[in-house]
Amino acid sequence: MLGKTRRLALLAEGCFNATDAKSAVGVLRYRGSEVVAVIDSTRAGRTAQACAGVGGDVPVVANLEAAAAFEPDTLLIGIAPQGGALPASWRAVVAEALLRGMDVIAGLHTFLADDPELATLAAAKGCALIDVRRPPAARSVATRRAASVDALVVLTVGSDCNVGKMTTALELRAALQEMGVKAAFVATGQTGIFVADRGVAIDAVVSDFVAGAVEDLVVEAARDAEVVLVEGQGSIHHPGYSGVSLALLHGACPDAMILCHQSGRTHLKTGDAGPAPRIRSLIEIVRDHERAASWMAPARVLGLSLNTCSLDDAEAKRAVEHEAHRTGLPVTDPVRYGAQPLAAAIVRRLEERRRRAASA
Repeated sequence: MLGKTRRLALLAEGCFNATDAKSAVGVLRYRGSEVVAVIDSTRAGRTAQACAGVGGDVPVVANLEAAAAFEPDTLLIGIAPQGGALPASWRAVVAEALLRGMDVIAGLHTFLADDPELATLAAAKGCALIDVRRPPAARSVATRRAASVDALVVLTVGSDCNVGKMTTALELRAALQEMGVKAAFVATGQTGIFVADRGVAIDAVVSDFVAGAVEDLVVEAARDAEVVLVEGQGSIHHPGYSGVSLALLHGACPDAMILCHQSGRTHLKTGDAGPAPRIRSLIEIVRDHERAASWMAPARVLGLSLNTCSLDDAEAKRAVEHEAHRTGLPVTDPVRYGAQPLAAAIVRRLEERRRRAASA
């Protein structure tokens, strides 16, 4: 991860579950071979699988001292809290990790390497403080270059934040590669960067340059791919995150989209700041995304990725069947049932695009 194979201890104190420790869960699912322990004193003695549904027998321990028995060389901050600051109670854990000679990786808006005390300690111990959310120095303004790439660009979009856009893109990449399609994943958030070792956390980029940063990532990925899968962020209907969502949509200029939704969620996640708006119908969300995309380039929603983690298997199957009937689109939970129906829809779109190009 990020330059070398690591032995990771994931810090998820008090919140190690499937929904609250998004970064830790993503790393366990896609870079699990590098994780040796998870730190959460409220769940110590259990396994990662029992707590979060991923990670198998990776142990959950009470503190960094207990994690040290598994010989980690890196501490990774396993949450992405609203506001992006390091929880005050975790500062001592970061300092202890540095004293033990461990690198520290974080995806926070507050950059650990800019903290004089932590930076001095890291330098004294020869450790690295790696802030993956730090934006690139180069800035560019989008000019619709992504609309002209030869690869098929597919963007995962959402009914809300934290519904599975990154997971859907990664599962689609795996499914497409199994079908013999050369697919690339573009990471646009801190967890995606942990998994892919590259990308830009676009919510940390100055607003004028977000679409340009996405455009640069897509153009680069398209040089060696038939399909470029772009990790979506937030939702165009969210009061807090619509700006980054729309900039990503227009910077990527996708030809196709996959809509992600958590089954059973009825209201947008907005924290504790007053009543949350209701999530619109999925048919309306499809229509709104296709209309917003068309301002830059025509794009269709090809299918629906349904997050059914809160349902039992019978309920999940009913939810998938219900949404397929209601929307008329291919629907699956890519983690639970595989991404093949959505991958097949992408391949059909890719073939349509190639036929059009051949007859032009």
